[in-house]
Amino acid sequence: MFFIITAHEASAQLLPTSSKEVKEQPKTPDDSLGRRTPRGAVNGFFKAVSDQNYIRASQYLNLKRSLRKPKERERIVKQMQSLLDQGGDLMPYSLINNKETGQTDDELDPELDFVGILKVNNLDINLYVENNEKAGAPPIWVFSAETVDAITSIKTEDNLLINKILPDALQERLLGGVPIGQWLIIVILLATAYFMSWGIVSLLTLLIALVWKKAKTEPTSSIINTFSLPVQLAVALLIFVDFSQRVGISIIIRQRFSFLTVTVGIIAFLMLLWRITDFISEYSKNRMTVRGRVSAISVILFLKRGFKIAIFVFGGIAILGAIGIDVTTGLAALGIGGIALALGAQKTVENFVGSVTLIIDQPIRVGDYCRINDIKGTVEQIGMRSTKVRTGERTVVTIPNGLLSATNIENYAFRDRFYFNTVLDFRSETTPDQIRYLLVEIRSILYAHPMVNSSDANVRFIGIGTSSLRLEITSYINVVSNDTYIEIREDLLLRIMDVVAQSGTGFAFPSQTLYFAKDKGISEENKTAVTEKVQHWKESGQLHVPRFSAAKIEEIEDSTVYPPEGSSSQTNIREDS
Repeated sequence: MFFIITAHEASAQLLPTSSKEVKEQPKTPDDSLGRRTPRGAVNGFFKAVSDQNYIRASQYLNLKRSLRKPKERERIVKQMQSLLDQGGDLMPYSLINNKETGQTDDELDPELDFVGILKVNNLDINLYVENNEKAGAPPIWVFSAETVDAITSIKTEDNLLINKILPDALQERLLGGVPIGQWLIIVILLATAYFMSWGIVSLLTLLIALVWKKAKTEPTSSIINTFSLPVQLAVALLIFVDFSQRVGISIIIRQRFSFLTVTVGIIAFLMLLWRITDFISEYSKNRMTVRGRVSAISVILFLKRGFKIAIFVFGGIAILGAIGIDVTTGLAALGIGGIALALGAQKTVENFVGSVTLIIDQPIRVGDYCRINDIKGTVEQIGMRSTKVRTGERTVVTIPNGLLSATNIENYAFRDRFYFNTVLDFRSETTPDQIRYLLVEIRSILYAHPMVNSSDANVRFIGIGTSSLRLEITSYINVVSNDTYIEIREDLLLRIMDVVAQSGTGFAFPSQTLYFAKDKGISEENKTAVTEKVQHWKESGQLHVPRFSAAKIEEIEDSTVYPPEGSSSQTNIREDS
């Protein structure tokens, strides 16, 4: 018998309110038969039947006045028990509504609840319980008059298989209101269901391996192993339920242990989810290992643990509900605890989400050289909470992933070439022809160099300063390594210095220059030579200012020997060739 405990209202007041007291809702008086709820009515009926107290059991039926004689009551209850033994399929106790109002969100009348079905003589009879009291009175739930009339109108013979195979000695002795032989049959059915399901799943697995060649290779074999045990458990459950109904196991046994079938079904489903989680995490971890994404493995392991905790918690709640324990209070406490945990772990969750974002978007990877705000360094580790960056000073900076996912990241590792840009300041007495000479020769250096992207190379005379004349050089160097870029830049600057020396001018300095009598000034000889050469370019139409012709670029492109003559790198190249 179930007892319903109602909670009294309580109020916590910080300030005085009116003097009227809140009246407590009157408590519904208990029914001696426990018929206040549909679950209580069904449970009470089967308890009375198992005790062979058929008169008491009849009080759970809505009988007409003409059927209220004790012998007639007893006959109806026994007939109902017999029919339920033959083809009754009732809902497990945990799934039957346990509220005084019954199930209010179905399509049935508010005073009517569905509790099962009876299959006999090719007929399907729905089993209902109904509130037999008038509105305003405490509810009394009993099997409906419609259900009782349908059952009493059926005429059947006792042709249960179990009664034919059990000897009289095992049928006469009772245990829990059921012949002891039926308990032995239950044990045999359990073992039979298990071995049959094992054989079915094993045969199915063997057939798949014979028909499908990939069944023995990964990851297909792992998928088959993942599903085999949960499927075997589910098949065993279906076989046991079907056989127990076919042989005529008493409805008392089936209903008393109905929570076990629901519990086993839940366990099979939870086991399937658990094994799928293991398979997906292991498969993903192996893929990330092959791809070298070590940082993703920590996220996968964290998600695996999180899913397993969720399976364990919600699976436990489902199992408690299946065995009839009210989990409403536990769910409310779990919700409040979850909110409190979420508030307390807000930063942790933020960092975890940030780490997932870093793994998915991959703005940085382990080993990348990058700049994060004002921090430059190499990424050494991407963890679940933070990322570690090794700076040029050999210090390690730890950056929370939540902050990292929301900030600007400049990743130098994704650079496909280097930008070469420099401004040269020449002495103010440099002549225009010398500037023209420098423009031509420096452009020639860029176009001729095999490591410089000639299509983007540019040298321009950009202005006249207070103490200098300015040239700007812009181009891209076709290398991805920073060390190689430094070598190429060094080579270009040295070649430019050679050209500047040949032009007869020099670099200007930001400080003022004082000339003494001994100062020779600029080279008149080089100045004259450069002037003559520029004049020759003008006369022959070969002055490539403001731009080089395409033919000239094609003529000199990649003509520079690099590394330069005399370099040890050039010597190594000759030896290799």
